Amino acid sequence: GTCSPGGMEVRCRHSAAFDRMPQPAACCPDWMAGLPDALPLSHLSIPGTHDSLSLFGGQRLRCQSWSLEAQLAAGIRFLDIRCKLSRGELHVYHLCTYQRASLREVLRRTLSFLHAHPGEVVLMRIKEELPIFSRPGFATQLHRCLLEEGRGHVWCQEEVPTLGQVRGKIVVLEALAREVLGIPYEQLSISDAWNVLSLERKWARVRRHLERAASGDPTTMHLTFCSGNGLFTCPEEVARFVNPRCYQHLRRRKGRPVRWGVVIMDFPGAGLLRLIMESNTPRASRHSTAAPSIPMASPRHPRGREDRCCSRRISARCPHPCPSGQTLLPVPCLCQRMSAPTEQKRVSSSRSAPRSL
Repeated sequence: GTCSPGGMEVRCRHSAAFDRMPQPAACCPDWMAGLPDALPLSHLSIPGTHDSLSLFGGQRLRCQSWSLEAQLAAGIRFLDIRCKLSRGELHVYHLCTYQRASLREVLRRTLSFLHAHPGEVVLMRIKEELPIFSRPGFATQLHRCLLEEGRGHVWCQEEVPTLGQVRGKIVVLEALAREVLGIPYEQLSISDAWNVLSLERKWARVRRHLERAASGDPTTMHLTFCSGNGLFTCPEEVARFVNPRCYQHLRRRKGRPVRWGVVIMDFPGAGLLRLIMESNTPRASRHSTAAPSIPMASPRHPRGREDRCCSRRISARCPHPCPSGQTLLPVPCLCQRMSAPTEQKRVSSSRSAPRSL
């Protein structure tokens, strides 16, 4: 129903699980910094957003209310970026609605955040938005964009890296038909029932896949989309239904080491983000003597320097950034995919790295 003005309006727009306010209620820009370098990304619980820059297009299309910088500062570490090739450049779209950004801008802004917070890692799924026929120049332009804007801080290899390998960098999850330009998206364990006919059935699928991530093969990355849309619903309505149930589901195992995988949401609330981030803490405590909690109080960076990383104050920068490693990764290389894109296979660390340009 319609919310009345004042406090009721705020409660309708903001809770622990759901938030469509312009700014997040909490800020954790350095929550990964205290986790051990040796942890593979597939072992982590990572909060993410679906259609991360879908800020325009009205109720039927809008999926987020926070800017890219606000999402990263709140702790989001998976971005879902959907592009169309137009006049030689990749522009961000949701369906046919331009989201007033280009992929180059997204890469620059994300790398700017990582430069200020070098203990963090951002996973970025990059896909072509609704191609009737895949544009032949899409992969080539994506390759050029990653090479020119990545500045050696983009992981474009097939194998799932450890945190230590990719701190301060973007890890690409690509959905190209033939070329290899990052971790192949179709080889991951994914639940993305986006066409929602029943909210109850949508939540049941989310819950099943979360449990599969918690108990499944730790070498396989699991991605669970809590988001959805439909003829009789919209992204906000789905988020209002699914996010609180996800929050209660994760809360039941709060304080225990649980690998939830990448949990991808529309309009996530600060409490839900915190539960996902906190689920890494007990796991980290078995590997290091100074595991962080959320909010963090003087955690220790794996390389040894102390850093105060998390506060409820809304800020796009951490006042005490962690030290940065200077190791550069190979520039991305387009290779031919050796298998059909629909074949489901586990990403293995035994795969050979692509050649450098």
